[in-house]
Amino acid sequence: KNITPLFLPPYSPELNCVERIWLYMRQHYWSNRSYPSLGDIALAAIEDMVKLDRATLRSIFHTTWVTRTV
Repeated sequence: KNITPLFLPPYSPELNCVERIWLYMRQHYWSNRSYPSLGDIALAAIEDMVKLDRATLRSIFHTTWVTRTV
């Protein structure tokens, strides 16, 4: 009775953190590159994601509507 569901719009990448990381990776690592196979894309994704440090991830995931002090 006391809960009101709030449904997300059909397309809302700003509310999904994974969308933000893919956007960052495409802009900073994966632009203007070609890959011979799907396996090469997966390897490049793993290698590039390992390069991300904590400060970079915080800047990618930072939002004004979600605040958490650690």
